[in-house]
Amino acid sequence: MNADLHCHSTVSDGQFAPAEVAARAHANGVTLWSLTDHDQLGGQDEARQAAEALGMGYLPGVEISVTWASRTVHIVGMNVDPANEALRNGLASTRNGRAARGVAIGEALAAVGIPNAYEGALRFTDDPDMISRTHFARFLVEAGYAQSTSDVFARYLGEGKPGYVGHRWAKLADAMKWIKDAGGEPIVAHPGRYDYTPVQFAALFDEFIQLGGRAIEVVTGSHTPDQYREYADVARRYGFEASRGSDFHGAGEGRVDLGLLPPLPDDLTPVWERWL
Repeated sequence: MNADLHCHSTVSDGQFAPAEVAARAHANGVTLWSLTDHDQLGGQDEARQAAEALGMGYLPGVEISVTWASRTVHIVGMNVDPANEALRNGLASTRNGRAARGVAIGEALAAVGIPNAYEGALRFTDDPDMISRTHFARFLVEAGYAQSTSDVFARYLGEGKPGYVGHRWAKLADAMKWIKDAGGEPIVAHPGRYDYTPVQFAALFDEFIQLGGRAIEVVTGSHTPDQYREYADVARRYGFEASRGSDFHGAGEGRVDLGLLPPLPDDLTPVWERWL
């Protein structure tokens, strides 16, 4: 089973439309796919129709931004009902404030000698309410301020850097309730990206379990090979099911293309087994 259960389209901060992402996944051998745009379900119908036309299995998904211990954590909601009102209302409330944060990022970048970044970032999204740091990163690469989007985050947009502007996202408990109400399964996305101490990670996983969570991403494009092994051990320790997803945003961005990740370790239970 070549499952890729984490990627993005132009509905949030990806480069390609949902049907184009589906075609790329299929061309790379994906057999079970999910589009998981940030805080947004607008691409689900197109994604499902494209996947079914290509003969791929499809699970509706979303990636929800959460603030936990003053940092941002992403929770993937897998196999959700995209029409569920509680989920849709929750995501709408989470999206509020993205546009204002975008203006603030533009102002912060202008203060360090990068003018018109907000206007530049807007060229990479069809929806100003969905503007994100990724859109700014693409502009900064295009304008010659950095060599790659990862370089942008390291120099300008990561926490503590001159263009970083914090935002208060959803509460973990709320995000998980929205996912559960929509019949879905919450999954901690790319845990290796979060700058927590071991004590904080233990508290995060304990709270996640208490709220009904039982799965984490292990093999993901946001992890290094060493982190594949590290979070496989975390899954074993906590009894988590394991998920796999490229976190694909666009060509040349990220560590790996759709469907080209290594498999999960044989002794872990894939989260998708329950739906097959």
